[in-house]
Amino acid sequence: MRDDRPVGELLREWRHRRELSQLDLAIQADVSARHVSFVETGRTIPSRSMVIHLAEHLGVPLRERNRLLVAAGHAPAYRQRPLDDPDLAAARGALEQVLRAHEPFPALAVDDRWNLLLANSAIEIFLDGVDPALLEPPVNLMRLGLHPGGFAPRLRNLAQVRGFLLPRLARQVARSGDPELSALLEEVREYGDDGGPVADAPTDIALPIRIEHRGRELCFFNTITTFGAAFDVTLEEIALEAYFPADAETARHLRGDVQ
Repeated sequence: MRDDRPVGELLREWRHRRELSQLDLAIQADVSARHVSFVETGRTIPSRSMVIHLAEHLGVPLRERNRLLVAAGHAPAYRQRPLDDPDLAAARGALEQVLRAHEPFPALAVDDRWNLLLANSAIEIFLDGVDPALLEPPVNLMRLGLHPGGFAPRLRNLAQVRGFLLPRLARQVARSGDPELSALLEEVREYGDDGGPVADAPTDIALPIRIEHRGRELCFFNTITTFGAAFDVTLEEIALEAYFPADAETARHLRGDVQ
């Protein structure tokens, strides 16, 4: 959807999203509150460096920083290329190496809208038996995990998983202002009740993911890794999720020690 709003209005929206006053932003960015006010009201058109400076202090994602720059009459500063672009070969190779090294445990890479980019062979644990329509590209992991035709029916603690993922997605929507993420949030909210605690017991170190797979209950917890100091839109938006066995039985089963 095209958005022709001026840069000042967009910056003000980001400031409100971060719950900052003009004075708060001015102090953080080491500029005058008067200058912030002039930028937001359109009395001053910020330079390229000032747009980037304010966006940095507002925590604006790279994709949206480009949008701010264009709105101010400047060229985008951050490139966006598909992951299979030759210039991203090293980054893609690093992701693939990490995914393979994590086998026999599942690991995958998603973009900031939860679309699957890469995965290792162990991801079959989650894909087994799901509705083929949900596997049509782009495969969305949030939808796949919570949709009744996805692997949600095999989750033994579905209420817990929903109770954790939906607030996480809501926070992501609030931080990014992305309309596609907002639509995804509304969609998955319609799949069922949001209730449920986020942990089984105080002894849990992280939210367990308990999933039935071919007659066995497997239990995982996951970690999320992102690229540090990314200056490319695509790389900044990639998250690598690695699933680790949460109990000895799951580990033995996936390593082939249990028949």
